[in-house]
Amino acid sequence: MSSPTTSPTIPTHTLGNLIELENTPEVLAPETQLWQAITSYGIKPPENIIFDNEFHRFGTKKSGWYKGFTGDIQCAVFGDFREDVAGKLICDNGMILSPIEQFQATQKMNEAAKQSATLRKEKAEVASNKAKDIWDSSPLAPPNVPYLLKKAVQPHGTRVAKDGRLIAPIYRDNEIISLQYIAASSEKWFLLDSSVKGGHWWVGDLYNENQSIIYIAEGFATASTIYEVTGSTTVIAFSASNIPLTTEAIRALHPMVPITIIADLDEKGVGEFYANQAAAKSGATVIVSPVTSDVNDFVSEGGNLIELLTPKENQGWLISVDEFSKKPAPIAWLVKNWLQDNAMIMVHGASGAGKTFIVLDWCLRIASTFSKDVDWLGHQVHGGTVVYLAGEGHYGLKGRIAAWKQVYNPTTIDMFISSTGTDLNTPYGLIKVTEAVQSLPTKPKLIVVDTLHRFLSGDENSAQDTKSMLDACSLLMGEFNCSVLLVHHTGVSAEAQHRARGSSAWKGALDNEISISSKKGTIEIQAVKMKDSEQPEKKFVELESVPIDGWLDEDGEAVTSAIPVPSTKPEERRNNKILEDITGFEKAWDFSGKQANSGMPYITKSAWMDYLVTEEDVTKASAKQAMKIGVNRIANRLVESAIIKEYEMGFVVVDDAISTAMVL
Repeated sequence: MSSPTTSPTIPTHTLGNLIELENTPEVLAPETQLWQAITSYGIKPPENIIFDNEFHRFGTKKSGWYKGFTGDIQCAVFGDFREDVAGKLICDNGMILSPIEQFQATQKMNEAAKQSATLRKEKAEVASNKAKDIWDSSPLAPPNVPYLLKKAVQPHGTRVAKDGRLIAPIYRDNEIISLQYIAASSEKWFLLDSSVKGGHWWVGDLYNENQSIIYIAEGFATASTIYEVTGSTTVIAFSASNIPLTTEAIRALHPMVPITIIADLDEKGVGEFYANQAAAKSGATVIVSPVTSDVNDFVSEGGNLIELLTPKENQGWLISVDEFSKKPAPIAWLVKNWLQDNAMIMVHGASGAGKTFIVLDWCLRIASTFSKDVDWLGHQVHGGTVVYLAGEGHYGLKGRIAAWKQVYNPTTIDMFISSTGTDLNTPYGLIKVTEAVQSLPTKPKLIVVDTLHRFLSGDENSAQDTKSMLDACSLLMGEFNCSVLLVHHTGVSAEAQHRARGSSAWKGALDNEISISSKKGTIEIQAVKMKDSEQPEKKFVELESVPIDGWLDEDGEAVTSAIPVPSTKPEERRNNKILEDITGFEKAWDFSGKQANSGMPYITKSAWMDYLVTEEDVTKASAKQAMKIGVNRIANRLVESAIIKEYEMGFVVVDDAISTAMVL
């Protein structure tokens, strides 16, 4: 089957990759799924996609590649050699894969990825040797090369190809690994099959030990402009995605020299994203071009580059206390005292603790309108659109939402759920989420990421990967003026049950941090960090089973889910239950009226059963069952609490205070 040459038809019940609550995504053809996966990585896909267990190259420069596997479980690997990106895909066939099927598919993809890496390395070595030969045999570029005239910059050691294009070398570890060709039209090419990852070049004297500052830019023209205006060494990264590795190499060469990264301004914020990622690790400063495109264009339009590059961090940094406290700044809430508006929030707990039940309850209350006011455990809820990025468990979510809707019967629900997960801390994932949310009719008040590890590319223990994820969440907060709530797991040890798993950087960035734990059927909700307000008292809920109207399983039996309902502390809950048990025991004893030789209230099991039949209006069969199950449970709790004990054919009260009260 051939993949479409234009974007596949999106089902009418979806907005981007966000699904309305009542609907489910259709299962697309494997070729279409691979087409979408390739596109999500920012790679222009081929016109035709074939699953035939063979490597395929595509694109005008043949830098794109994929390999699609046939079989019951179809999967694929894909990437772009020029951009040094790669991905894997297990196609959705509408069925849940067994662990063996997942393992087999993963083995295929890993083996193919190794073959691709080997092929890539071999071709890169050949391309590197070719780059050196071309560079050595090409003449120095004169100032009148069309591209240089267009950009109003000097050659700075570039060379010129036979067809008139400008050539810039790309170095890694002091060796040329590739070349960039630049046409008069500003179109750029890297040498076919070469590797540019981590490669860079520079204008100025990079190896001068007395540098006062080093600039890093994406392109040659921008770097040349900065160097010509400032006289400071400027390094060329050649692409936004290459900025982090380039910055890492320069920082290793000059550990103490200030570095400023000049990012291009693009619609999706890709340049700024990678610049901030590099800055987080290297301590560099980031400046973004004030105009769309780059700083070269900014200068050509009359912009003052020196003013742009002059640090402004001290302007307005100190504010008088009178000015600072002039106007009140009350906290805005989504859920009063618990979920702040425009905040970074994390909810964490062990697997099975009930995190998703609680978060989903919050989301549905925020997103819903009702015929009457509905709060959350006595806390006011402020409504708005909710986007729920779900990386797993879609079937379970359907049941939980259906049960919640059945119980609360909202008028409308302004909430959308993603059909899959994505790597949010990559440009591709961030762009995918941003574009999908932008397509909604209203901006969200809350974006939920459930769970964090399903949307994180990298290691949750890595400060760098953590920073990139937090940067992505901050960009979403800034773009939509909303809160972002991350659902995360806790560690496995007992002492780690009230803190998030992974890097300590998570906690430092949070405005609200909430711990979810469960013990003996009671879910405890505890705010462990409220940055701008007092911590509220703990809340307790339990899950109440709800049979979903009209939902039947394959055997025709009713499907049930659960919703959280108010509860009390486990010990209070037990005490309340004990009081109920004592009352039940006392009623049964009043009916029989017996006392043991000690004068303590006593009842036989048969008398207890007679009471149930006579006074509680149950059948003998039901009474026997109650005696076997319910009464024994009550008796066991009272025995454990040292209120009664087994005696002869029944039970006798041994607690003096309760015994006296009953006899009187």
